Amino acid sequence: MSIDPPGSGSTVRRIMLGASLRRLREASGLDRAQAGFHIRASESKISRMELGRVGFKTRDVEDLLTLYGVVDDAERRALLEMVREANTPGWWHKYSAELPSWFTTYVGLEEAASVIRTYEVQFVPGLLQTAAYARSVYELGNPDASRDGIERRVHVRMQRQERFTQKDGPRLWAVIDEAALMRTIGGREVMREQLQHLLEVAALPNITIQVMPFRYGKHAAEGGAFSILRFPESDLSDVVYVEQLWGALYLDKREDIDPYLTAMEQLCVESTTPGGTVELIGGLLRKM
Repeated sequence: MSIDPPGSGSTVRRIMLGASLRRLREASGLDRAQAGFHIRASESKISRMELGRVGFKTRDVEDLLTLYGVVDDAERRALLEMVREANTPGWWHKYSAELPSWFTTYVGLEEAASVIRTYEVQFVPGLLQTAAYARSVYELGNPDASRDGIERRVHVRMQRQERFTQKDGPRLWAVIDEAALMRTIGGREVMREQLQHLLEVAALPNITIQVMPFRYGKHAAEGGAFSILRFPESDLSDVVYVEQLWGALYLDKREDIDPYLTAMEQLCVESTTPGGTVELIGGLLRKM
C-alpha cells in the first residue's frame, strides 16, 4: 500500500470555522433559530455547524456571513477558503470501511494536534505499537475480520505514527501501565520486538514514555485509559478522548477536561522518569 502524506487537519478546520461562525452570530445579536431560518435550516443544524460536527455548504456560509454583517472581502474570502479546507477529506477517509465511525473523528483531531498526552492500561498505546503487535491486537478484538481488513487497519495505524517520528513532529507523552508491558501480545518474539521499539522511540526528542509501576497500587487514573489532545490554535480548547467498547466520548468543556488534566499530572509524578522507563523495559527484555 502506498504511503499518503498526513496532516490535512480538516476536522480542526471544521471546528475553527464553526467557532468563527458562532462568534459572528453572537456579535450580531442573533440566536440559532434566527440563523437557521435564514438558511432554511433548523436550529439544531446551526448548533452542529458551530460545533464543527457537520460539513459546510459554501452557499450556507455565504448567506450566514451576509446575515452577520461580514462585508469585508478579505474576511469573507478567508472564511470561505476555510470551508474548502474543512470539506477536504483526510487521508484516512479511504479506510472508513475498516474504521469505526466514531474513531474517524479522533484520527482527524490527532492529525491536527500539537501535543497528545495519553494513558493506557491494557495495551501499548497505538501510536507506539509495532506492526506485528498492532496486528495481534486487531486479531484479538476482531476474530471474524478478513486478513485484508486487518492489514488495512494496521496500515492506518502505522501511517498515523509517521508524524511523530518526523523532525519537528508533534509532542507525544505516554504513560503506560506496567500491566500492558507484562501482558504478552502476539507471542514472545512480537513482544520482544515491541519492547525494543519502545526503547528506540523513547530516544526521540518529541516522545516521552513513562511507566506506572505495580508498586504504586491505587493511583489517579483508576477509571481507565484516556488521551488529552492540545492544538496549536489558541482559540481551540483541549479535547479529552475516552474510548469505550463500542464508542467513544469527546470532552471539550473545561469542567469535564480539568479532572483528566489533574489525573494526568499526578500520573506523570508517580510514574517512572524517562530514564527509569528505559531501565524497567531493559529489565523486562533481559528476562525474555
